Amino acid sequence: MFWKKGRQQEDELTNERVLEVLQQVKDPTGTSNIVEKQLVSDISILNGRVVFSIKIPANEAERLEGMRKAAEKIVSVLPGVEKVMAVLTAEKTPGRAPASAPLPSAPAAAVSSGPAAQKSPAPETQASRPSGGGKLEVPGVANIIAVASGKGGVGKSTTSANLAIALSRLGLRVGLLDADIYGPSVPKLMGVSGKPELVEGRIMKPMEAHGIKLMSIGFLVDEETAMIWRGPMVTSALNQMLREVAWGELDVLVVDMPPGTGDVQLTMAQKVPLTGSIVVSTPQDLALLDARRGVAMFEKVSIPVIGVIENMSHFVCPDCGGRHEIFGHGGAREEARKMKVPFLGEVPLTMELRVQSDAGTPIVAAAPDSTVSHAYMTIGEEIKTALENKGEVLTKPAPRIVIE
Repeated sequence: MFWKKGRQQEDELTNERVLEVLQQVKDPTGTSNIVEKQLVSDISILNGRVVFSIKIPANEAERLEGMRKAAEKIVSVLPGVEKVMAVLTAEKTPGRAPASAPLPSAPAAAVSSGPAAQKSPAPETQASRPSGGGKLEVPGVANIIAVASGKGGVGKSTTSANLAIALSRLGLRVGLLDADIYGPSVPKLMGVSGKPELVEGRIMKPMEAHGIKLMSIGFLVDEETAMIWRGPMVTSALNQMLREVAWGELDVLVVDMPPGTGDVQLTMAQKVPLTGSIVVSTPQDLALLDARRGVAMFEKVSIPVIGVIENMSHFVCPDCGGRHEIFGHGGAREEARKMKVPFLGEVPLTMELRVQSDAGTPIVAAAPDSTVSHAYMTIGEEIKTALENKGEVLTKPAPRIVIE
């Protein structure tokens, strides 16, 4: 009886049991094991699926692929394990190539999606061949829209989530990709938690909420994990979340970009066939200055700007219903006119918008008859029209070369 009880405890699938068997895997130096060197983290066990991270030097990803496979194989023999996903994570070693170095042709050490991850890219298929300029199409996705802002704190993620739902309510098949690796907001905004399933090899099944297919780094690491990756690591992770997800057939994929005009934005512009971009700003001068930079960046890399949105255009008092222009008003509209790009609309700030966002129920889904929802739906209609007419509206003529 004692033996049987001890056997049950030994067979129970726990974090401790996973760490116990992982002690058989040598660390990168070969002098100890990955558990004793505290390289294993973020262990997640759910319905027979085991996910964990192994920290490695960024430049050692290819050499340590065998270590990752060995870790997956050892854990896979535990009773109750159905699938194993080991994730190689790293911070780029100081003194190596600069952050502006060319990106590797395959993900180096970011989000692994299964045993085949970290290998060289699979042979090109018809759907994944470059569309021109080195950009790879995302199979099944007709349009990709980047929602960006020149600075943080302007409500870009809230706008992305609500626009995705608005476009879905307008009859489009919509996906939402959270490209903000350092501060993922989509899981909280959409009220979704858990880990994505592996459907085939290294391909992940997207999460779903409110009729929208979702992917975010927030689904792959613990909520409190600090992402300290350098630029190339971030872009590798983004590439995997974009192209190693079973998006299916989508009319539009909305990409919630990180704030600013850094590595991720440049990579998206250079490597992803973006249909167009949307710039979100608040009315005050400081935000408008950064929004101007965002528009200029997209124009320099020949990405059409679908339009500018003025978020937090005014505050609606929940007690008296009065309108208060806390951040000013009309600044984004005027900047759009100066930059000669479309102005898509104004979105007010209300208590209900904040409450529903914190609750994981975007206001377009939770209160479709609200003033804010009507604003998002109107903007969604403008975006849908732009997509339908993208051959005429979004395509700009190539610049002429004049020799004098």
